[in-house]
Amino acid sequence: MQGFTEPAFVLVRPQMGENVGSAARAMWNFGLSRMRLVDPRDGWPNPRAVAMASGAGRVLDAAQVSPDLLGAVEDCHYVYATTARPRDLTKTVFSPEEAARDMARRVGQGERVACLFGPERAGLENEDVARANAIITVDLNPEFSSLNLAQCVLLVAYEWRRAMHDVVAIREQMAGTQPATALEIDHLARHYEERLTEAGFFFPDHKADSMKLSLRNLWSRMPLTGQDVQTLHGVLRQMVRWASRS
Repeated sequence: MQGFTEPAFVLVRPQMGENVGSAARAMWNFGLSRMRLVDPRDGWPNPRAVAMASGAGRVLDAAQVSPDLLGAVEDCHYVYATTARPRDLTKTVFSPEEAARDMARRVGQGERVACLFGPERAGLENEDVARANAIITVDLNPEFSSLNLAQCVLLVAYEWRRAMHDVVAIREQMAGTQPATALEIDHLARHYEERLTEAGFFFPDHKADSMKLSLRNLWSRMPLTGQDVQTLHGVLRQMVRWASRS
């Protein structure tokens, strides 16, 4: 049997079709499509799940249904169980981020992996967790540590996506323009110095140089685009025209 190119997400005894549909949507947001269902309470297929999937129906169409947990993971080499509650079981405990990296490494080696998500009301039973090789847990507010099914699925799916793709932590949305060049910034600074000098801004005289230096430093600190520079030139020109009409 061939390996997976992604983890299987196993929803164990899900109680509401709406939550299954929301989980499918969360999976497909991050490119995951292998859903498995263990003994869904309201049967399968479920029209409420389709309604909530909102464009992710392909995940539901391909979902595999098993009467028990073993049937859902019998072909897997490594299984992770998600839980927010401490368990009296000897297991490796991963954060979602590290679990996703481990999944990616195992999948890259040709292993078939699965991640278990428990029923909405109380999560996985100890008997379910005992079948897993490791636990995934999140550092939550100890006074309110309950995630709903779709939230938990989305959190792990997001970390999987990060593990498999080079996510740029910060990027500038340039909207068709480019950062201003040093020459453009220099022209802008000189334009303002000239007009502000005419307006008597640099006063008293003995402070003029330091005021000009501060203004130049202001322009260089600002992340201006070429369009920004043109706009600021235009603002100043219009103000000069308005002043000349007064």
